[in-house]
This record gives sequence, C-alpha cells and structure tokens, in this order.
Amino acid sequence: MDVRRGAVLDARHTGALVLGEMHVERVLQLCRADPVGTVLASVRLEHAIASGLRAAGGEIWGYSEDGEIVAACWVGANLVPIMPGLDAATRRRALDALADLGATRGRRCSSIVGPREDVLDLWERLRGAWPPARDVRDDQPSMVIDGPPLLDPDPSVRRSRPDELGAVLPACVAMFTEEVGYSPLGSGGYYEARVRSLIGQGRSFVRVEDGRVVFKAEVAAVALGVGQVQGVWVAPERRGQRLSEVGMAAVVQVARAEIAPVVSLYANAYNTRALASYRAVGFRQVGTYATVLF
Repeated sequence: MDVRRGAVLDARHTGALVLGEMHVERVLQLCRADPVGTVLASVRLEHAIASGLRAAGGEIWGYSEDGEIVAACWVGANLVPIMPGLDAATRRRALDALADLGATRGRRCSSIVGPREDVLDLWERLRGAWPPARDVRDDQPSMVIDGPPLLDPDPSVRRSRPDELGAVLPACVAMFTEEVGYSPLGSGGYYEARVRSLIGQGRSFVRVEDGRVVFKAEVAAVALGVGQVQGVWVAPERRGQRLSEVGMAAVVQVARAEIAPVVSLYANAYNTRALASYRAVGFRQVGTYATVLF
C-alpha cells in the first residue's frame, strides 16, 4: 500500500505501507523516543518537513496498527529502522510487515544502520529477498557526551575553511577507504559535494600541519538536539600521539556550544584504541549500533 498522495490512514488499517508528506511529523515524533539511535533518520525527516520528501532523498516505510503509525524505516542512501519503545509482540509484527514491504520494493540503500537489534532482526527477515551483504558489523558501541570534555581541547583544531577543500577532501577519502574498503569518489561527485557542504555549514573540523590535514572529524548528522560525529581520522604517521583525544575534545567543546547539546558517535567494538580515546574525552556508551553494508 502506498499513501504518498496524501490519503488518510484508515482507522482500522494494520500493516506496512509507503508513507507520504502528511505522515512525516508523526514519524519524527517516534524518533524523539530515541534521538541518539534514530539521528540518521531524524535528520532526513527534518529535511523532509522543511523541503519535502523528494528533496530529502528518500521515502518512509511505516507500520500502523488500528490506523496509528507505531514503527517506520527511513529509506534513502541508508535504511534506518525507527521502532523505539515497542513491546516484543508489536515489534515482531512491525519487523515482519516492514520486511515484507522491503522485499517487494527491493534494495535501494547502501546500508542498513541503527540500533543493533532492530538492524539485525530486520536484516534476518530481508536477507532471503535482497542480495547478500558485503559486510555485517554487528557490534558498534553508541556513545554520547552531554557535558564538558574531560580533557583540555587541542587549540590547533578548528573549523575547516572553504578554501581548504583540496586538503580536507583527500583526508576524508583516506578515512572512508580505510573504514569501508573502497573509494567514495565514484559516486558522481556526491561525496565531494557532501564534504563541501559540511565545510560550508561549519561542521567540519581539522588540525592542519604544513598544509596537510593530520586530524579531522565532522558533525555529520544533526537533529533533535543530537550531533553525530563521523569520520574521525588521524594521519597514519601521527597516530599514537593523542591527537584523537585532544582533537575530539575540541570538536565536542565547539559542537556542544554551537551545534547540538548532545554529541554522539558510534564505532566498531574491535577498534579498542578509538573507543578508549572517546572514553578519555568523556563519552559514555548508551547503546549499540549495527551496520549491514551492501
């Protein structure tokens, strides 16, 4: 069922469907129950409220019971499940229905990402209908800091300038390739445009030495009072020198004052060095993410 043309949900409707503009506010309301776990969806939903679903670059799958939307997925470049606070039986019904809808519509996303149980349970239902995953990262601690950093910030870390794109972009590409396993530059200019946009919004942070970026991070997703940091990277020759710790302290200090009061991130559990550095800054674990990569 597809109600993107604006049809009102029947009060008796139970099942999954593709939602329309009139339902975006309701789905964003669901995100408010877990703003850290759903930030990757809520940032797109806020964009949809401001500019429309088409401009936001995706669609919403919703699950309703008795005419009320109780769970959803944002489906764009990423698929992000939104189902906080459901009892076990309702959650199973929602997962079954959303997976059936996903099997019908096919895979368009490059990843499924969000709270671990939701991601893995949804993928378990979709894996027979969608192509195989390239990688499943099933243990990614989700961390937040909502107070001052515990370390003195690095005074050399600052916002990137638009004229530094030529230095920032190679560092971003190096981080992405190291993390995901392939270069992001084959996406028709999207990746470069994204980096340029984050710089323009004042959400790209760097430490530059002799014209080279040696530390960088972006506050890449901001919604509902949460700013999610992504792309933390230190140049290989400068690793082990605490640039990540003091650099992230600088990012947190500025982000909490000027971008969002809660700063979050997630990282792979096997990256123990990174997790230790985030804890040293003052981040604490509040949940666990998972990512299915295609």
